[in-house]
Amino acid sequence: MKTVYQIALAVIIAILGYFLYESIMEPIRFEKEKNRRYNATIERLKSIRTAQDAYRSRFGKYTGSFDTLINFMKEGQIKVVKQIGSEDDSLAVIQKKVFRDTILIPVRDTILKGYPYDSLRFIPFTGGEQFELAAGELKTQSGVSVKVFECKAPNKVILKNLDRQEIINMDDLAKKLNKYPGLKVGSLTEATNNAGNWE
Repeated sequence: MKTVYQIALAVIIAILGYFLYESIMEPIRFEKEKNRRYNATIERLKSIRTAQDAYRSRFGKYTGSFDTLINFMKEGQIKVVKQIGSEDDSLAVIQKKVFRDTILIPVRDTILKGYPYDSLRFIPFTGGEQFELAAGELKTQSGVSVKVFECKAPNKVILKNLDRQEIINMDDLAKKLNKYPGLKVGSLTEATNNAGNWE
């Protein structure tokens, strides 16, 4: 009989040990996977920002359409100023042999060269979920009109299929700190110079 109790006690200890181990490891695994997904999402948002900056340099505004942005990256052109002659050469300057010419070159050959542009719209690790993209214009406190864009993804999408309670806790903390519960670049409500909320 004593042996039966010892075996039962050993089983109970093993089960409790397993649950204790899992209660310690679950937040660690969540944090590791969150960091992996956040890093990939941040890199994608940086690429979107680079593409938007190129679009704005060509058209003077941002776009709220991924179709337009991706098409621009694949087929569009940007202006580049090419200088002929050297301003360090005083003779060339005197003889007016130094001049600048503006040429158009394909975006795909200069900005995010070799990047899979079609993937810009998709949030990594989500199976095809898309970022929210919008563009507009706002007036600063000094009355200056500023072109803006915003691209964002909420935690519930970035961290899809991970521990739901951990995501709720993250979102609650973000709301208490008056921050967006997820990752975003740019803003439609304030001039942020297209900063990401992770920077």
